[in-house]
Amino acid sequence: MQHDPTGRVLALLSLLQSHRLRKSAELAATLGVTERTLRRDLDRLRDLGYPVDAVPGRYGGYRLAVGAHLPPLVLDDEEAVAVTVGLRYAAEAAIDGMAETSLRAVTTIEALLPQRLRGRVSALRSRVSSVPRTDDELVDPEALGVLPAACRDHELVRFRYRRGDGDDAERVVEPYQLVTAGRRWYLVAWDRDRDDWRTFRLDRLREPRLEGRRFVPREVPGGDAALVVARAIGSTPRDTEATLVVRAAPADLADVLRWVEHSVVEQRARTTTIRVRGEDEGRLALTVARIALVAPLTVVDPPRLVVLVDQLARHLSDAPAPEER
Repeated sequence: MQHDPTGRVLALLSLLQSHRLRKSAELAATLGVTERTLRRDLDRLRDLGYPVDAVPGRYGGYRLAVGAHLPPLVLDDEEAVAVTVGLRYAAEAAIDGMAETSLRAVTTIEALLPQRLRGRVSALRSRVSSVPRTDDELVDPEALGVLPAACRDHELVRFRYRRGDGDDAERVVEPYQLVTAGRRWYLVAWDRDRDDWRTFRLDRLREPRLEGRRFVPREVPGGDAALVVARAIGSTPRDTEATLVVRAAPADLADVLRWVEHSVVEQRARTTTIRVRGEDEGRLALTVARIALVAPLTVVDPPRLVVLVDQLARHLSDAPAPEER
């Protein structure tokens, strides 16, 4: 039984935060109090500004309702770490204006964490780094205000869109769903001008506005918008493979292989055999050069790549010294 009234009320708040209906007897038994004491504790929560609903009847009980403002939260250890880490990386999200707000929130929460949790969060933050983004990758918050509602309400949207080749044109689409992939946001929509499904990167989308006209939603290919995006961003075929024997352990190659499509074939004491994949032998030669900056290696196959890498090595070794140029 929880004898401290304040601690008991906080425990009760924690039980109610799931917003599901909790029976009076269940709450009282969990807290080790009578139902009369439970009702007094519920009144204390209401006095503190927490909107607790009471549902009468056989299947009734209590639940925390949605209020007019966000009251103080009670988080267990795992929830506190998850929220802090989530806010930390939300600060790096490619959404214009998100960084400052997220950093203010995470600074507030980290200052309140007990030392045992602060150490866990600090360790994770210090050992994880992110690839820098550029300002032209930022998503306009206006798009995140307009597009989700348009997807939900099946309302046509008009916007300006800059393609990868620099072409900038106005588009009218039937929006279906937003999809995130890493730090990028995509809109899956039926493009009325192209009469086909398209994916649009939100960082290239500007001035979204509702058309005031509704549409009958179509069936997205495969029934999965995320699959449509995955196919779109992974559409470049990487059918050319090569086998490399690298004089290093897999752990020593982790950084250089992070952005290379590969698989480890064999590990020995001082060598690692890997299969790397690319669009063609020319691009694989550049991949080999990048890996060779970390450790010596041998190209086993294909024969064409062996020739290209030998040619690259000769050209580099035969390059004139700076004073000879």
